[in-house]
Amino acid sequence: MNIYMIINYNDYDTTKELVDSIHKYKCIDKLLVIDNCSSNNSFEKLKNLKYTIKNIIILKTDNNNGYSSAINFGIKYILDKYKDAKVAISNPDIIVSSEDDLKILFERLDNKNVGVLAPSTVEDNKLNRGWKLPTIYQDILENIILLNRFFKKRKLYKDSHYNKDINKVDVVAGSIFFVKASTINKIGFLDENVFLYYEENILSKKILKEGLDIVICNDIVFIHNHSVSINKSVSRLNKYKILKESQYYYEKVYNNSNGFLLFILNLTSKITYYLLYIYYNICDIFKR
Repeated sequence: MNIYMIINYNDYDTTKELVDSIHKYKCIDKLLVIDNCSSNNSFEKLKNLKYTIKNIIILKTDNNNGYSSAINFGIKYILDKYKDAKVAISNPDIIVSSEDDLKILFERLDNKNVGVLAPSTVEDNKLNRGWKLPTIYQDILENIILLNRFFKKRKLYKDSHYNKDINKVDVVAGSIFFVKASTINKIGFLDENVFLYYEENILSKKILKEGLDIVICNDIVFIHNHSVSINKSVSRLNKYKILKESQYYYEKVYNNSNGFLLFILNLTSKITYYLLYIYYNICDIFKR
């Protein structure tokens, strides 16, 4: 069984656009929309969607405990209802290239060595084909303004790495990825201690620990209208704060970093937070 699962939060219009574009695809047996306890009327509007087919399921979480929690909620529903399934887990702001490409991605998940796979995605006119798991030293240097762009690039593979239709990588983007529900169950589900960000790195750590591969499909490209959903709900500073809280948790729990390095990590993120606070406020003054 192939299930396409969309995680929605306060973004009915974008979610509806994606549902409209894929709900007739024959390679999708069930289209599952998880409303992550939207604070607006998204869930009510989603429930009222009318389609000629009956393969669309709309569910709502009791609380918004983050992206990982919403995914776990959907996977647990799938395991309870269908025992197992191949699942595409997607943000609403994904544009699927074609039904044929979607079908190929589902089929590639049949490879027993594959734990997670994803298409390449175009985000802000840049090609995202996964990245390397960072060390704490890289994360510290990324926290420093003016150095962060350089050290972000250090996590990327060279173009020569992508020499086949499918390549192994450490991490794929969480905006759209494919996984078996049984695999998520096997790794103990996603870690709900991060509200947003770094869930991809944490998932990768869990998948790699099981000896499974994480692969990127270079021959299939989807468009990710990057951060449309989150930008509607979270301010720039709050996004940065959430990002750095997740970063600290990841380094402490999954990289087992020592106390001194964690202190430096926290210090650099706080310094940058206050610099960004000043910068954004100055920008707002000049916009008035």
